[in-house]
Amino acid sequence: MSMQRCGEQEVLTSIEDGEDVNLILIKRGSESPLISKILNYAEELAIKVIYGSENDLWRMSRSNSDGVPDVLCLVGRNPESSLNEVLSKGGLIWLLAGASYPVNIGFCIRTAEVSGADAVIIDAELNNQERSAAKRASMKAHRFLPVFWTSGIDSILMAKEHGFRIISVEDVGDSAPWDIDMTGNIVLVVGGERNGISEKILQLSDEIIRIPMSGFVPSFNLQAPLSYVAIEAQRQRR
Repeated sequence: MSMQRCGEQEVLTSIEDGEDVNLILIKRGSESPLISKILNYAEELAIKVIYGSENDLWRMSRSNSDGVPDVLCLVGRNPESSLNEVLSKGGLIWLLAGASYPVNIGFCIRTAEVSGADAVIIDAELNNQERSAAKRASMKAHRFLPVFWTSGIDSILMAKEHGFRIISVEDVGDSAPWDIDMTGNIVLVVGGERNGISEKILQLSDEIIRIPMSGFVPSFNLQAPLSYVAIEAQRQRR
């Protein structure tokens, strides 16, 4: 089910029906009785409100056939959750273990968000400037899901304590994505561009997926296997 509610009436109905609304995005300069009512609810319920340009709303709206909506809201995922809160709730989490290129990381954050992941964990030695570049490359998707910059090993151990299965994507695997059960509480791991997933993480993994490759060069760019597996996981989980 979509995490987005689109348009004044849909957003207002979502709030009044008690859905788990965690963020409201409003087009700058928009004014109407319904938006005023939405803003009143947001203040009363401590829902975060951010303002975007018309282009932001156009790009992020799931449907703009009737013009650019004035308001969108995010349901079911809190971008400001702690890692422990995310793990306690369950779901699907991506771990980028050892990625080093900010643009690749940004693309992966965007793909994870679009495909409905509950969080992204990034184990990468990036400085503040490089992290900012990754966020820019995500096309602002980092604002709409929890993103944690922390140890991959520690995160996996925490996830296992919460009953998560660990599924790694690496060329030593012997199962295709469609052969693996990706329902339930899972952490999906992709490795860095140069060294892949560490042996320690592979040892902690419950399953290892190998992406089929039929060309001459046996190597995908980082976001390609993530997208490949994300789509299959989305298919199974729907």
